[in-house]
Amino acid sequence: MRAVLASAAGGPEVLSLADQPDLSPAAGEVLIQVAATAVNRADLLQRQGFYPPPPGTSDVIGLECSGTIAALGDGVEGFSVGDEVCALLAGGGYAEQVVCPAGQVMPVPDGIDLVTAAAIPEVACTVWSNVFMVAGLQPEERFLVHGGSGGIGTCAIQLAHALGARVFATAGTAEKLQTCRELGADIAINYREDDFVVTVQAEGGADVILDNMGASYLTRNVSALATEGRLVIIGMQGGVKGELDISTLLGKRGAVIATSLRPRPVEEKAAICASVVEHVWPLYADGSVRPIVHTTMPLAEAGAAHALMESSDHTGKILLTI
Repeated sequence: MRAVLASAAGGPEVLSLADQPDLSPAAGEVLIQVAATAVNRADLLQRQGFYPPPPGTSDVIGLECSGTIAALGDGVEGFSVGDEVCALLAGGGYAEQVVCPAGQVMPVPDGIDLVTAAAIPEVACTVWSNVFMVAGLQPEERFLVHGGSGGIGTCAIQLAHALGARVFATAGTAEKLQTCRELGADIAINYREDDFVVTVQAEGGADVILDNMGASYLTRNVSALATEGRLVIIGMQGGVKGELDISTLLGKRGAVIATSLRPRPVEEKAAICASVVEHVWPLYADGSVRPIVHTTMPLAEAGAAHALMESSDHTGKILLTI
């Protein structure tokens, strides 16, 4: 099979296609012939040498894919060779083949084509697990997501809107702000021009905030929380060390939660995937939520796809097709 490998830690130019041995599934695993994979921010960090894969995981980049089941490992039930599926991966997606624990393999949602399905697993599992399973967002609550035009943001806006929350989203251009509104954001905030804290506080504060910035937004996010609000941090684009005003947090009876998906035990990821199939897949099937794809590119152009993501000139997901 062919896979995208990084010759060294560095820029997008270190990525290139190379021949690798064909794979076979171990017990409890599924072998997928990949149709498409998607580019995530974590992929860029891994390419730069800052986010190594968990022990025992493929060195090939890629946290999600779609494709067709080519073989089943011992003990796998509920799937058949030839099934069209998508999967949440710990690594290995930028390749023609990938093996994955069966619990992280999901059927393609009704009404979604096989290639587009590659845009769904990572964002759906991230948003559902953090915003709903961890933070417990409820109908009528106020929800703020940063980076509303990205892969996570476009999914989070739609899911929260579909399930009855009042949605706030930040973005950096007029076009991206309009996209956020079209997807269901009640209020879209230009973070380059306006203070999201002022805007959100004027509406009563956020009950749940989904944050990918980390340190640089920590103080302001806490200020934007409503009483008993929950801040969920899933990224560190704005740094790793910030100052937390405990008195403000205490006064709000608030919570700051930091989570990650990739290093979780297989059993936890399987539980998340099962919950996503139960609760989120029907929303894709009826059109309440749809995958937002900026562009598709051949797998051989993975470097160009990384450069596009680094430019932030995209909206939604960037897919790599086999």
